[in-house]
Amino acid sequence: MANIRKRVSNPPTVAAPMKRYYSNAVRVDSGPLLFISGQVALDKDGKLVGKGDLRAQAVQVLENIRAILAAHGADMSDILKVTVYVTQIRAFNDIADIRERYFPNDGPASVIVEISALALPELMIEIEAVAAIS
Repeated sequence: MANIRKRVSNPPTVAAPMKRYYSNAVRVDSGPLLFISGQVALDKDGKLVGKGDLRAQAVQVLENIRAILAAHGADMSDILKVTVYVTQIRAFNDIADIRERYFPNDGPASVIVEISALALPELMIEIEAVAAIS
C-alpha cells in the first residue's frame, strides 16, 4: 500500500544519502500520523530473539514495526522517519542489506546513533518510527 501523501526528497544541493534505504528528507501532507515507540528484539511473547546476533535482532525489530503498521492498515512504505539506536556503530554497515529489504525504495528519513546500552543488556538495537497512515 503506497502512501500517496509521502514524498521523498534528495535535493542536488546536499550530498546523496550514504545508504539506499533512507532519504535526506520526507514530506507528508497533513493527516493521521502513527508514532511507534522504540521496538526491540522481543517476540510477541516477550522472549528475546537473537541473543548476541545483531542481524537477527534487526530483523525482529523491523518485523515488530511491520506488525504494528499492519494493525493500523499500513505497511513499511508508510514510514516517514526512523531513529535507530545501536550499541555498536558497526551496525550502520552490518545491517545495511537488511534495512534495504525493508525499505527498497523511497526510504524514510533516518538517523543512527550509537549508545552505551539499551533497556536490557542483551539488546543490541532499537528502532522508533513515525508513519503516515490513512
